[in-house]
Amino acid sequence: MRVDVVLAWPERYLRRELVLPEGCTVGEAVEAAALDAGGHSVAMAVHGVLVRPQQVLHDGDRIELLRPLLADPKENRRRRARGGD
Repeated sequence: MRVDVVLAWPERYLRRELVLPEGCTVGEAVEAAALDAGGHSVAMAVHGVLVRPQQVLHDGDRIELLRPLLADPKENRRRRARGGD
């Protein structure tokens, strides 16, 4: 089966297309892709839905490595509502 593993920043991204055996998990795919050597990812998603490393993958899945937020979205909305942005 084919899956993509993606790690993105605002200005660039890294993508690995992998061919893995059926029954492979998210954690195994992330390890095989070797995109997060610094361990900066805080979570993983498949097609935008949060998953655990033990989740079994399907052909065509796209795994996104999620980085920590730089700003609290709630605080950003409050600041914009006050007219501070």
